[in-house]
Amino acid sequence: MDEALRLAGESAAAGEVPVGAVIVAADGSILAQARNRMMELADPTAHAEMLAIRAACHALGSPRLINCDLYVTLEPCAMCAAAISFARVRRLYFGASDIKGGAVENGPRFFSQPTCHHSPEVYGGIGEAASATLLKAFFHSLRA
Repeated sequence: MDEALRLAGESAAAGEVPVGAVIVAADGSILAQARNRMMELADPTAHAEMLAIRAACHALGSPRLINCDLYVTLEPCAMCAAAISFARVRRLYFGASDIKGGAVENGPRFFSQPTCHHSPEVYGGIGEAASATLLKAFFHSLRA
């Protein structure tokens, strides 16, 4: 999660919502990492999770991330939760909850839906204070 937090800081410095994501392979090595780049790429799908999943799948040459774990600083939205499910991520670790846009423990609770084909193990609140601090500071700076 430390690497995801570092990436979230880079995201904030670039004027993006501070979210970072890291995908770890079964052997514990970092397979892929990304930060939010929606504004930079003018792409509403350029969430950290989506970019990390794409990079990890490319690195493995497979659309499945079997036995891989995803660390992300913010609770994934519905789009990212669906991608996590489709990629068959083994475990999801996330930092701060997202009351408005989250889709794991909030909102639609994607992985609990009967139409969800794969549900990862979910561990929320990992690095929550640091993630929340980055997010609050970023949005406070926008209002200042």
